[in-house]
Amino acid sequence: MATQQNTTRTTVTFPSNGMTLVGHLHTPEGADGTPRPAVVVGHPTTGVKEQTADLYARRLAEHGLTALTFDAAYQGESEGEPRGLENPFQRADDFRHAVSYLTTRDDVDAARIGVLGICGSGGYAPYAAQTDHRMKAVATVSAADVPDFFRSADPEGFRAMVERSGELRAEEAAGKPATLVSAVPETVDASTPAPVREFHDYYRTPRAHHPRATNAWVLRSADQLDQYDSYAGIAKLAPRPLLMIAGSEAFTLGYSRDAVGRAGESGELFTVEGATHVDLYDRDEAVGPAVERLAEFFGEHL
Repeated sequence: MATQQNTTRTTVTFPSNGMTLVGHLHTPEGADGTPRPAVVVGHPTTGVKEQTADLYARRLAEHGLTALTFDAAYQGESEGEPRGLENPFQRADDFRHAVSYLTTRDDVDAARIGVLGICGSGGYAPYAAQTDHRMKAVATVSAADVPDFFRSADPEGFRAMVERSGELRAEEAAGKPATLVSAVPETVDASTPAPVREFHDYYRTPRAHHPRATNAWVLRSADQLDQYDSYAGIAKLAPRPLLMIAGSEAFTLGYSRDAVGRAGESGELFTVEGATHVDLYDRDEAVGPAVERLAEFFGEHL
C-alpha cells in the first residue's frame, strides 16, 4: 500500500435512524474513482470528528485508504435531541449506517470496509461489528467500555444516576431541558486524578479544544449505558480480525487486553510503549507507530 500521499477532505451527510449525521470523507488526493478499501473512524465519547478521529482518518488516507469520520447522533454537527445523549445502541447503529453510506459510493469497494473506534468508539465499533459482517476488519485505539469506565470510577454514583434516569425522562416529557453532566472539569489541580488531568489537557486547552465538543453528556444516558457491554460478545467477530492498540501506560489498557483475550485467535493487542491513553489521540510519537500498524492491518485484511 502506498504511503504518505496528499489527501482531500470532503464534508458528507448520511442518515442514521431518522437523523442526519455529518461526516468528513478523507481520500488520497488524485484518486481516480476506482473502488478502494475504506475505514469508518469513530470519535471518543464527548468528542467530535474534528479532533483525534480526523487525525487518524487523514493519516490512513495518506496510506491510500478512504476514511470516513462522523459526529455521532446527538453530538457535534449531527442531528438529534437532546444534545449530548450518549445512547450506546444508537452509537453502534451510527457505525452501521456509516458503512451503509460507504457501500453506496462508486469509489468504495463495498466488500472491503473496516472500522476503527477511538476511546468510547473503541467499544461501539466492535459491538456493532459483532453482528454486522460487512465490517471485514475491526480496530481500536485506546478502547474503553463507557459504562464500565463510569461504574468502576464511582459504583454508587453510577447506580444513583441509573435510578434517577426515569425521573429525568419524566422531566423532559414535561418540557424541562435535559440534565447534563460535565465529563471534563474546567480546571484541575494536583489533587485531580491523573486520567482526568489527561482529558483536561486535551479537551480544555488549545491542544484540541473544539467549540462543538461540549464535554458534557445527558445524565439519563446512564439507564441505557447500564444495559450495554461493549465486549461481552466480542468472540462473535471471529474469524474476522481484531486489532486493539493501547499505550503501555494507559489507564484503559486492561479493556484492550481483556477484550483481545475474549476474542480468541483472531484478536491482536498492539502496545505503544510509554504511551498513555490520551497520548494516542494526537502525540506524534504515539500516533505514528499506531498508524503504521493500522495501515499494515487494514492493508492486509481489506
